[in-house]
Amino acid sequence: MKTSKIATLLLTGVITALLILSGCSLEINPAAPENNSTPASTSGGNLRVVFLDVGQGASQLIISPSGKTMLIDAGNNDKEELMLQYMEQFGITKLDTVIGTHPDADHIGGLDAVINHIPVGRIYMPKAQANTKTFESVLRAVKNAKLKVQTAKAGISWDMDDEVHVDMLAPRKSYDDSNNMSAVVKITYGRTSFLLTGDAEADSERDMLDAGTDLQADVMLVGHHGSKSSTTLAFLKRVHPKYAVIQVGADNTYGHPKSVILNRLKQQDVKVYRNDLQGTIEAESNGQKVTFRTER
Repeated sequence: MKTSKIATLLLTGVITALLILSGCSLEINPAAPENNSTPASTSGGNLRVVFLDVGQGASQLIISPSGKTMLIDAGNNDKEELMLQYMEQFGITKLDTVIGTHPDADHIGGLDAVINHIPVGRIYMPKAQANTKTFESVLRAVKNAKLKVQTAKAGISWDMDDEVHVDMLAPRKSYDDSNNMSAVVKITYGRTSFLLTGDAEADSERDMLDAGTDLQADVMLVGHHGSKSSTTLAFLKRVHPKYAVIQVGADNTYGHPKSVILNRLKQQDVKVYRNDLQGTIEAESNGQKVTFRTER
């Protein structure tokens, strides 16, 4: 009996060990993607707005609590491969919505690569033309994907999912300057909101103010990479953000962000995040508050 009991205990131990090794009785968490980013399909019930580090350019990736996705801009032409790496890093296998805020290369340069490699549900761009190879490449990619460009303009709105609402606040009219033609997007989740401004400058800001647009947001993308042509004091006061993000490249030749803008943000007690200093910046909202994490 003693030998039988020992054999039984040994057999039980072997079976238990095999079960553990096979994962049947032990929960193993998969390795986190680079930068501890959570894949789009497992966003954990939060809204994620990721300000991708594309150097002197702009790109924002939005992932809703249910895993719906939106990409606004995609950096310059030399960031095409980087954009595809970001899509893989964040687990993006489909983009429900793509927005090219305006035709400048530092905003749409990587869009063609993204559209060529990832299925896209719909794309918005303003009625602004550019006689450039970059713009032509994006239009060619759109055509090859059998998409039709929808006009980005004030008054368009949709629900990303049951809890996340998107409003396009600009452009409100046609402008000679392509920067003022920028699509301005507000995203609302619960009590929190994000204002993504592209390169919209003072004229577009003034028209949004004059129209009485609800601009208040917890997080604001500083217009035109921190150029003094954007983020007027009146506009900043109306938005009244707690946080601001500046998408800008290190040691850029434009001198962005300008000191006047940094001082303005400081005087309004706005906490500033910058791609050139902190790499990719992710803002996450649970509908009540926004938290940040940065690459460095």
